[in-house]
Amino acid sequence: MKRAPAALLALLPLLASGCSMTVPSWVPLFGRPAAPAPLAEKPGPPASAPILTAREQFNPTADVVDRVICVVNNDAITQYELDEAELYYMAENRERVTDGEARKALRAQLLQNLIENRIQLQQADREKIVVEDSELAESVADIMKKLKAKDEKEFEEIVKTQGLTIEGVKKRLKEQLMVQRLIRRKVHLRISVTEQEIDTYLAENRVKLETGLTFTARHILLQPDPSKGEEGWPEARRRADEVYTRLLEGQDFIELAKKYSDDPSAKEGGSLGALKRGELAADIEDAILRLQPGEASTPFRSQVGYHIFRLDSRDTLSGDALIQVRGQVREILYRQKYEARLKDWLVEIRQRAIIDVRM
Repeated sequence: MKRAPAALLALLPLLASGCSMTVPSWVPLFGRPAAPAPLAEKPGPPASAPILTAREQFNPTADVVDRVICVVNNDAITQYELDEAELYYMAENRERVTDGEARKALRAQLLQNLIENRIQLQQADREKIVVEDSELAESVADIMKKLKAKDEKEFEEIVKTQGLTIEGVKKRLKEQLMVQRLIRRKVHLRISVTEQEIDTYLAENRVKLETGLTFTARHILLQPDPSKGEEGWPEARRRADEVYTRLLEGQDFIELAKKYSDDPSAKEGGSLGALKRGELAADIEDAILRLQPGEASTPFRSQVGYHIFRLDSRDTLSGDALIQVRGQVREILYRQKYEARLKDWLVEIRQRAIIDVRM
């Protein structure tokens, strides 16, 4: 069966969420707890090697009672659950952590994930949040469809190739749905973004938001005679003032550029083409963007000579572009509020919990 081992794990959080929210990293099956240091990817077992479950890999003696390694309120977390979480991590990341210190740090992080998840599941129980069998079956069916598994038997085979069990996957999927409903109730539904907040963000970040917008401009360049050194600059300024006077008298900018400009763009009427912010020197760009469309600047000195700029057009945050940007800003502000509220809520419920780590 030619399927990538991590395909199942990659699909579970997406299908469980049913929305665009980021799946919290504390869910042991679906999250990616950050390892303390980059870990080298290890080659997997040969194709002929037997697929072992977490119990077979970490606790091969089946009749050994699982050791309690942590108690969250009155709910125990066992050694087997931590071993299973490690197996899920290895399957998802397609690597085996064998280094002593790295594995110790990884298991410590996985235990914290289990604790966070258990606290939230307990809260979900108190909130009487339930997931119906039909809902779970629908989520499993969605996963099977994505994996192109024709029936549950084939789906179970895919799960087994990762050393997992169908019962364990369904259990974690159900827990995922419960926790996400709890977060929706405690976090999502208590967040709102006002139009005034969007207006304030736009005002404070307008330059940054306009970075991708284009503008078109022209210029007339009057260069000093290079053989005269610094003494050539006054003459260049005099010529620039004469051209600017002609503009004020109503003469055409394009024709004046063709006749007087020392820049190669003269033959094109001084056209600089379509530009984005950052493509020109900052002082030149600022001089151009201070203009209104159709307005010409007074002579402006740069390192190469005197310029007379004309802004032909400029894209602005208006119309459909503004509507789109406001939508993006709303998402940015919502995400900021969501992350802050989620963090505060997790701290709050953890502080109320009685946690006894025995590992």
